[in-house]
Amino acid sequence: MASRPFFYCRRCLSPSTKPGIRFDDDGVCLACVYHEQSENRVIDWEARQRELQDITTWAKNRKRGLWECVIGVSGGKDSHFQALYAKEQLGLHCLLVNCAPEGITDVGRANLENLVQQGFDLVSFRPNPHVMKAVTRRALFEYGNPVKPSEYPLWAVTFQFALRYRIPLVIQGENPGLTLGSAGDTGTGGDATAIARANTLQGGKAADWVGDGIEEKDLLLYQFPDPQDLEAAGVRSIFLQYYVKEWSPEHNTQFAVARGLQGRDDLPYRLNRYASVDGDIQLVNPVLKYYKFGYSNLTDAVNHRIRQGTMTRDEAAALVTRWDHHCDEKYIVEFCDWIGITLQDFWNEVERWMDKDLFTRQPDGTWKPRFEVGVGLVE
Repeated sequence: MASRPFFYCRRCLSPSTKPGIRFDDDGVCLACVYHEQSENRVIDWEARQRELQDITTWAKNRKRGLWECVIGVSGGKDSHFQALYAKEQLGLHCLLVNCAPEGITDVGRANLENLVQQGFDLVSFRPNPHVMKAVTRRALFEYGNPVKPSEYPLWAVTFQFALRYRIPLVIQGENPGLTLGSAGDTGTGGDATAIARANTLQGGKAADWVGDGIEEKDLLLYQFPDPQDLEAAGVRSIFLQYYVKEWSPEHNTQFAVARGLQGRDDLPYRLNRYASVDGDIQLVNPVLKYYKFGYSNLTDAVNHRIRQGTMTRDEAAALVTRWDHHCDEKYIVEFCDWIGITLQDFWNEVERWMDKDLFTRQPDGTWKPRFEVGVGLVE
């Protein structure tokens, strides 16, 4: 990979290698800037609430069928908050759409059922497992990101249903530009049609996965509708996070647990055992992410704590140094068995996608980071 500057946000642990990340002139990532603006009343939350109420009224007036909004859900903490907020605070009649991951966990099933039992209509899709296996394998070798194709149907079917059933409003939850600082992909506004530009999705074109016996007709669930079709149909899409001040991983977790969300207890260390609970592949992909970019999911999690003031930057750096790269080998073996590769094949791919500017090979064949978390390169 090409050499590039490697440094950290001056306030949190977001590295410069994060896809789409932006920093201000003081070296502070836009996620930290946004949090400070929110806390210091720079953001007019009352105005955003009025805008949200206007959107809600518009959706109710534009309803041409049974539902006024459609929400894509996994059954996790954010799904619980955004669905129940739309139903109970906005008074919207919601359709929930779920695209079940391959190898969904028992906890994941229980959480989805718990959400539905709060009083929702749900449509749940299961992509053809043969197709999903094939495109996941290709994604590992072609992108170094095996979860990339699973993101396509997760988002696309929500917009497809909005078109098919003439539902005027799509409510998404988190804008990565606000939460992760990846404003180069999705911006920092409330328009959720921007999600198609996110790093993993990159347009959401089913044609990306045609080949190896898979035809475009096999990939309907992977295709984002044409933005012009959405516009012509009057479909609007928003990030709820942009309009609701209390949105945060911590708040959403507490809210969802109070409404029955379950966590997983099978991991040696988790900052939040209620995150990424519905599939084990979500535990494997961070390994590749770590060696590609020098950070992984735990970094994103501790950054929220740093901004909330519940963890110091030094405390977070110690946790990230110890755990950010960790994944129990049993999950990696399960993943390899599923897509038909060996454990050695997997680690060969990790090494192929590794940023060699950030890691150096040791005499025993292992790779050691050349950086100190929170500081930068040290060699």
